[in-house]
Amino acid sequence: MTATAADAPPPDVRLTGRRGVELALLVAAVLVAVLGYVDVGIAKNGAVPPDTAAYGAGLGGLALLAHFAVRFRAPYADPLLLPISVLLNGLGLVLIYRLDLETPHDRAAPAQLIWSTVGVALFITVVVLLRDHRVLQRYAYLSMAAALALLTVPGFFPAVNGAKIWIRVDAFSFQPGEFAKILLGLFFAAYLAANRHALAYTGRKIWRLQLPTGRVLGPIVAIWLLSVGVLVLERDLGTSLLFFGLFVIMLYVATGRIGWIAVGLLLAAVGAFAVGTLEPHVNSRVEDWLDPFASIRADRGPGQLAQSLFAFAAGGTLGVGLGLGHSSLIGFAAKSDFILATAGEELGLSGLTAVFLLYALLVARGYRAGLAQRDPFGQLLAIGLSSILALQVFVIAGGVMGLIPLTGMAMPFLAQGGSSVVTNWVIVALLIRVSDLSRRPGPAAAPERTSTVAGGTP
Repeated sequence: MTATAADAPPPDVRLTGRRGVELALLVAAVLVAVLGYVDVGIAKNGAVPPDTAAYGAGLGGLALLAHFAVRFRAPYADPLLLPISVLLNGLGLVLIYRLDLETPHDRAAPAQLIWSTVGVALFITVVVLLRDHRVLQRYAYLSMAAALALLTVPGFFPAVNGAKIWIRVDAFSFQPGEFAKILLGLFFAAYLAANRHALAYTGRKIWRLQLPTGRVLGPIVAIWLLSVGVLVLERDLGTSLLFFGLFVIMLYVATGRIGWIAVGLLLAAVGAFAVGTLEPHVNSRVEDWLDPFASIRADRGPGQLAQSLFAFAAGGTLGVGLGLGHSSLIGFAAKSDFILATAGEELGLSGLTAVFLLYALLVARGYRAGLAQRDPFGQLLAIGLSSILALQVFVIAGGVMGLIPLTGMAMPFLAQGGSSVVTNWVIVALLIRVSDLSRRPGPAAAPERTSTVAGGTP
């Protein structure tokens, strides 16, 4: 008997990983960063910086190594995640180098380049060694314990600029909270994935909000309260706000109950009022936010926030040009907390919008990788990691623009900060791994693990 066309197996569909698109975008990202570097040199010194070729080769080499790791170990990963990260990291190096020219005695760009190299090395390590992100679910409680330990240790070291968030040993400094946010996000994802049905459909109902039982919700709330409590005692209000937002978003995603967003906003408002009133370090930032020009009227000169607002105003729509601004007057935080003011002054509203669009696209692709996943842990992990980036950008941009009080965090990839740039590269590596599995065709796609996850422990 002859087989009919209907009986024949479906034709093979060749799905591409779009690695060629990724490589082309990487070339463009490196070129933009190198052109920015050249522009700064011409604007400040009237000549192309002598180490332009070394800068371009270094950034291009790192991008190429990362691309090869993705090409051979995660061939179906999202082709936009890596180029956007390289472009943001390259722009950050340009802005830090530009500010270094104002403070030749305090250069930060070389150290930032070294930390970027460490970050890319960790990115490659994660992409190469971690074949399946679901393996991480086994280490949920170990991650939680490590996160709490990392958050506690800085309390035994002296405060820096009013906050006890650093470990300093001679010239080496390290901010453990940056790594703790990834570990805590991993724990939240694993716990909520394992208990999402119990969280959504059991417990008492008050008005329209279904409250989970204390036995299910209690442990994760206790861990969250403990982590935030440690951060409040160490005066790291920015990271505590980040953890709170992360907890509420992941709880909403796990349960689908919009009431958690309302409860989260209410608790955040109450907590912000209490901490802003009772804690002197935070209170001073709130007062500066409410009236950033008070120090000018008192003949003490403009404070950091006032200088930042002046920089944004001077930038206008198109900016004054790279290297031609005066945001270095902001002071010691110009390369870290307030580096966005340099972008606003020298690139203008148009350049700042482009930077925000890059962040938005990076977060959106992370969310897309999570939504395409079929296993709950992968969904929550990708959405949680992407939310960390989104919350961090909102908190920092809102602070330097006067929308909310300053929190003292680092802009992802853009600002000076070794711990920050390293952890951001790890976040991108995990998103690459999740997106590879979600886009992988055929039987290798992530299987439904509902029964395993819901019934077992993470």
